[in-house]
Amino acid sequence: MENLLPPVPISRVVPYHAVMMAVVLAAGRGTRMGALTTHTPKPLLTLKERPIIEHILIGLRSAGVDRAVVVTGYRGEQVEAYLGDGSRLGLRLTYHRQERPEGTAKALLRAADAAAQDAFVLSWGDIVVTPSNYGALVAAFAQQPCDALLMVNEMDDPWRGAAVYVDAQWRVTQLIEKPLRGTSQTCWNNAGLFVFTPVIFTYAARVQPSARCEYELPQAIAAMIHDGRAVRACAVRGFWSDLGTPEDLAVAEGAL
Repeated sequence: MENLLPPVPISRVVPYHAVMMAVVLAAGRGTRMGALTTHTPKPLLTLKERPIIEHILIGLRSAGVDRAVVVTGYRGEQVEAYLGDGSRLGLRLTYHRQERPEGTAKALLRAADAAAQDAFVLSWGDIVVTPSNYGALVAAFAQQPCDALLMVNEMDDPWRGAAVYVDAQWRVTQLIEKPLRGTSQTCWNNAGLFVFTPVIFTYAARVQPSARCEYELPQAIAAMIHDGRAVRACAVRGFWSDLGTPEDLAVAEGAL
């Protein structure tokens, strides 16, 4: 197969020190939320008197991010109208629309033109964490730049998400999306918060449809690991949730 990677040695990592840009993937339907998302997109569901996506953007701003691309989809016009240009939150916001729900790799590619020059934070649009984790993620990347930095959270069995295997130096050695229940030999789950350098767009463009007929970003990260790219991890401290169901919202309401 033709090598589509840029002509940069695998061992070379561009020394980014300040991450000022973010991409938030907020295009999903949120079907597990049931009637809550019939007329409202999941990013606008309320958590502690703020929409979910506002918690994410405020956390990113606290980490030094000053501009973000929000990829919208289902009822995206509501998200765009609510957030506007971002000035109310101290950010500069732009939008790209994912018209068809084709998965996270395709969603990220919608932001390629805006985020292809510098390192950037990526967040799933339904992840909430203790706010200090945003700054910790950016600081970890500044201290030890890499091609991809994954935030991971600890759980008994990461079968619902992606199992992340790390060595003693927190280098990611393997990532398995949706492993069979009870088969993982790691307690680390992909937390849905990342810092990437622009090389991720090359890998995202290569992703093939999964068994769910979606183009999934963890496949791109797994390919980076296979190719010897510098992929590292750092751990969530405090609260984490992916807010998939009304029950998750209720738990987060009492925990954040």
